[in-house]
Amino acid sequence: MWLAAAAPSLARRLLFLGPPPPPLLLLLLSRSSRRRHRLHSLGLAAMPEKRPFERLPADVSPINYSLCLKPDLLDFTFEGKLEAAAQVRQATNQIVMNCADIDIITASYAPEGDEEIHATGFNYQNEDEKVTLSFPSTLQTGTGTLKIDFVGELNDKMKGFYRSKYTTPSGEVRYAAVTQFEATDARRAFPCWDEPAIKATFDISLVVPKDRVALSNMNVIDRKPYPDDENLVEVKFARTPVMSTYLVAFVVGEYDFVETRSKDGVCVRVYTPVGKAEQGKFALEVAAKTLPFYKDYFNVPYPLPKIDLIAIADFAAGAMENWGLVTYRETALLIDPKNSCSSSRQWVALVVGHELAHQWFGNLVTMEWWTHLWLNEGFASWIEYLCVDHCFPEYDIWTQFVSADYTRAQELDALDNSHPIEDFKKGMNMYLTKFQQKNAATEDLWESLENASGKPIAAVMNTWTKQMGFPLIYVEAEQVEDDRLLRLSQKKFCASGSYVGEDCPQWMVPITISTSEDPNQAKLKILMDKPEMNVVLKNVKPDQWVKLNLGTVGFYRTQYSSAMLESLLPGIRDLSLPPVDRLGLQNDLFSLARAGIISTVEVLKVMEAFVNEPNYTVWSDLSCNLGILSTLLSHTDFYEEIQEFVKDVFSPIGERLGWDPKPGEGHLDALLRGLVLGKLGKAGHKATLEEARRRFKDHVEGKQILSADLRSPVYLTVLKHGDGTTLDIMLKLHKQADMQEEKNRIERVLGATPLPDLIQKVLTFALSEEVRPQDTVSVIGGVAGGSKHGRKAAWKFIKDNWEELYNRYQGGFLISRLIKLSVEGFAVDKMAGEVKAFFESHPAPSAERTIQQCCENILLNAAWLKRDAESIHQYLLQRKASPPTV
Repeated sequence: MWLAAAAPSLARRLLFLGPPPPPLLLLLLSRSSRRRHRLHSLGLAAMPEKRPFERLPADVSPINYSLCLKPDLLDFTFEGKLEAAAQVRQATNQIVMNCADIDIITASYAPEGDEEIHATGFNYQNEDEKVTLSFPSTLQTGTGTLKIDFVGELNDKMKGFYRSKYTTPSGEVRYAAVTQFEATDARRAFPCWDEPAIKATFDISLVVPKDRVALSNMNVIDRKPYPDDENLVEVKFARTPVMSTYLVAFVVGEYDFVETRSKDGVCVRVYTPVGKAEQGKFALEVAAKTLPFYKDYFNVPYPLPKIDLIAIADFAAGAMENWGLVTYRETALLIDPKNSCSSSRQWVALVVGHELAHQWFGNLVTMEWWTHLWLNEGFASWIEYLCVDHCFPEYDIWTQFVSADYTRAQELDALDNSHPIEDFKKGMNMYLTKFQQKNAATEDLWESLENASGKPIAAVMNTWTKQMGFPLIYVEAEQVEDDRLLRLSQKKFCASGSYVGEDCPQWMVPITISTSEDPNQAKLKILMDKPEMNVVLKNVKPDQWVKLNLGTVGFYRTQYSSAMLESLLPGIRDLSLPPVDRLGLQNDLFSLARAGIISTVEVLKVMEAFVNEPNYTVWSDLSCNLGILSTLLSHTDFYEEIQEFVKDVFSPIGERLGWDPKPGEGHLDALLRGLVLGKLGKAGHKATLEEARRRFKDHVEGKQILSADLRSPVYLTVLKHGDGTTLDIMLKLHKQADMQEEKNRIERVLGATPLPDLIQKVLTFALSEEVRPQDTVSVIGGVAGGSKHGRKAAWKFIKDNWEELYNRYQGGFLISRLIKLSVEGFAVDKMAGEVKAFFESHPAPSAERTIQQCCENILLNAAWLKRDAESIHQYLLQRKASPPTV
């Protein structure tokens, strides 16, 4: 599931397993909070921990669910009939199942070949989301049929079996009935054994209005009139493979679709809102290419006859990998050929690649329990890039991967001999084949990879999976005649600075070392398995630089001695360091500065060396880090000085790019132009602001419509430096927009408006009917990230409207995201106490860890500000007095 990127040449040079070494990558990706991605306020974690959590008893388990559901799209209720073939493994007079927000009418159990026994009591344990069915006599071991009739609500919480509001082409508001079950919400649609290891087959039927589309995991095998109502039909679907409850799905609504067949003969369909089938063609193309790619990669065929990808109007996550029926936010699936920007195309390609990877890794083989979820998500988050690189090599997706996932994972995780890619693919095939339609734990994957490669995978990986955090490698060099002696030491990297505890953890760290003689090849590969090591690089001249972590794939930070760092700066200026290494060097330095290990001024000096930088992903990471620094310095009285620095750094690349695409430009140029113009416009760069206002006026008046790639930077710029009239125009554009991508584009930048009364207007708009429930979070988050005043106003707004917000998102990951976006920018010690106190009196169990991390980050920000604010100010004043000549 998604919450919500590098070149073939790079992939060839990466250490160990081709593109970033998968075992470590699976780990690091699971730690990434990432734009999307959802790891994870699972419903499981969301349960209040008032008593020890207990898994379901093992005395009765399902073999097959025969399930019929009849949703009422007007009253928002549903009726259900369940006939489950079950196995009584141990004699008992009760059956314990998961059940939430469902009323059971009748229940009975019929042992095979014997009389039906009616349940005499239903004991609901609401806090545990369980029900105990009590029987008057003992159910003996053997098989039988459990029958349950029940009713439930089509809720508006975007979980379980819920209602999703949409508007027809004629303007009428209607509702679809859709599902979101991961992690623990299948129990809101039907009583079940709602644990990933308790797998069964499913025979699903839906009774629906005859003019509606009905979909489920499998293909339709029968559609017939419903006897009791001529306006309804009963749609029956084929039996599923053995699968977990969280992957079951059904949708009832109005949709158009486009379809094709993959080269393996699988029917692929993309379902869109009515009248927007054209917008499904891009995702269809990606899906049709992706299925055969994964089949060849895993050497395991896709096991279902069809796969549907469907855009859901109200959807909390980015997407969900339900087997055979993958659900998406509209913005994660639909692409308008004329009005979608380049970043949206890339986003759709990545999310489609991610969810289809789960059809094997997660659906065919499922984690035994949610503690192993990182394996599912980490793998899908790695291989989505492999898939997109296969479909769109021009995206340079592996370089983007380092910025989008690798470095973000390290940010989160800092809080408190090689084998070829063929071995990895062989190991994955062994794993998928051995555990297909079963459940597996982390250790099972290590065993398969170890057997395929003959390498000590488990020994290496245990140092990463059995302890928190990752290492900081300190390196200094000495020239010894014609050789370079490197002294390496490792210690745990902490966001708060150097590790000070006893028994410092140690890792087995694969390290690659490159030199300026051949920046794209490792001169030496070592496995650092001790606290300190000396390494000799033969035949390295005194004027050659040396760099660790070639390709920025090793999951560690590097701290160079002053002399080594100084020698690397020319490699940034003349671009002889590869892009991903330039990115990694800057990102490591920024993280070291945040942690107080080096001065932030040292990072600013290095950032100035990027004057000739042409690479989008390098600029994207640099932009992100400057954004973090700008937010920090918004707490000072020299915020404008850091904006001058931003303008100085970005002006040269802005002038080179200009506003309009040039012949021969491609995807990455479009991304870079939008990034740079947005950065300059927000910082108040005079020429950029004037041109943005001119183009915005032409756009609004219909004289010259802005290209999709320029809309975000232009909207951001005019709002940041605009007034109430500008905001009113933006809100009008939002109301007129027919495409959800455009609405979201506007929603994300509304918070840039600078005036207090306008900020309040935006916050009120966030909770209005104009904004879809899942998008309210990004509007409020945009206000909090827009300015110092916006941050305070957003936090007050959340406190004042907490009951409504919590009721809307309770137990889901959106509540965690809302909290994170709203408070992470504070940098005053007392705010950490205020945030902590508020959530002690307003508990949000599913966001408990997020709250702890936010409080920790606020304290870290405050310490960073106290430590470096004055030296940063002096450096910026010095620059103003004597501008650099780089």
